[in-house]
Amino acid sequence: MNERMPSPRPMALFGHRGARGLLPENTLEGFASIAALDLTGAEFDVGLTADGVAVVHHDPRLNPDIARDADGAWLAPDAAPLLRERTLADLGSFDVGRLRPGSDYAARYPEQTPADGARIPTLDAVIAALSGRDLLIEVKTFPDRPGLTVPPERIAQAVIACLNRHDALDRAVLFAFDWRVLRAAAAAPALRRCCLTEPETVSAGPLWLDGCDLGAFGGNLPRAVAATGAVCWAPFHATLEEDDVREAHALGLAVLPWTVNAPEAFDRMIRLGVDGMISDRPDLARAAIGRAGLQVAGPGFVAAMAR
Repeated sequence: MNERMPSPRPMALFGHRGARGLLPENTLEGFASIAALDLTGAEFDVGLTADGVAVVHHDPRLNPDIARDADGAWLAPDAAPLLRERTLADLGSFDVGRLRPGSDYAARYPEQTPADGARIPTLDAVIAALSGRDLLIEVKTFPDRPGLTVPPERIAQAVIACLNRHDALDRAVLFAFDWRVLRAAAAAPALRRCCLTEPETVSAGPLWLDGCDLGAFGGNLPRAVAATGAVCWAPFHATLEEDDVREAHALGLAVLPWTVNAPEAFDRMIRLGVDGMISDRPDLARAAIGRAGLQVAGPGFVAAMAR
């Protein structure tokens, strides 16, 4: 079956973890690039500290490939503390502004500009820094390793409270691979929800999908996503096919694949007619969108989603 021609409507573009191909991930320094690149918004990850503060960091533990202690020493992988074990004040002593030299991570992002002195920010600070931009907020919980984080309900409640403080519910979407988070967030009907999927979580079935049996949907992921009440589906880009996009759109779902970084992947997603892309290199994604004769959607993309 031939891939369809691109839609003439603007395409949303979100910097992944800020824009980690360009600047340190999940830092205020990185989020400053979102406005500079004139993106729709940013995608980032949230966990909860020992004293109940929502902070923006990808891993349940401090990442030893980006974290240095107060003496400037890189953390040993077997000594990286869990976020849930440290207070916000404790976390403030760690520098997350540079990739560890010689690491595989540094090799993946050779063009990242360091920002020494960057700290793990609070969710409140990130929402304020991204004023006016759309927010894709991924809650990190692990049903296969529940001890890594606090329960999904607690993190969802903390995120909702932050968004309410900033009157930002209408420009945010809550993302999760662990679909229990999305059920917990349904307590705030104004907050849009998005189901993240990747082959590993889908193959594990009900464990990650909040008890969902895909067999009941004929193995059709978009139908299972729509049944949760989510308004958006975020699949791993390499797994996405034309029929998936068509089915999702027929169900009223926006499609936002992650993490789209390579030229051929940009072009393929555009041909498939996705609604937007999440990318570590939004500068390159923007160029690809322009070459296709499309524009990047401005902030307000989220508010226009169905509820």
